[in-house]
Amino acid sequence: MTPPQRQRRQPKHEPSPPLHEDDLPNATGERPPERLYILTGENGERAPIDLVTLIVARADPPPSAAPEQSALIRICQAPLSVAEISAYLNLPISVVTVLLTELLTAELVQARAPVVRQARADRSLLEAVMHGLQKL
Repeated sequence: MTPPQRQRRQPKHEPSPPLHEDDLPNATGERPPERLYILTGENGERAPIDLVTLIVARADPPPSAAPEQSALIRICQAPLSVAEISAYLNLPISVVTVLLTELLTAELVQARAPVVRQARADRSLLEAVMHGLQKL
């Protein structure tokens, strides 16, 4: 014996209008407060920095700084790469680079080249030098 089939009811209200892309909720379920070009300003220039460029804060955030800039300066007390900053602030890389450009021109942060492993001395060489000095 087969169970009875249920009929789906049609909604009695009219469908809601389609949502605009900016009205869609983000990953946390909240709607974005503003478009990203408001955060970056009107010029949108970018400094030539890579994803692995290390950023370090040089000063505390000024009271006149935007909330995103203040957050960026606060998390950069220790060196962080641009990719890490983007992940922590949950902002696209392009927005972070524009914000960093503004902070670099205001000399509130400093950009450093990443540490390259090949530029460091080999551990076995350092141990050989240390043992040679101990034998003296």
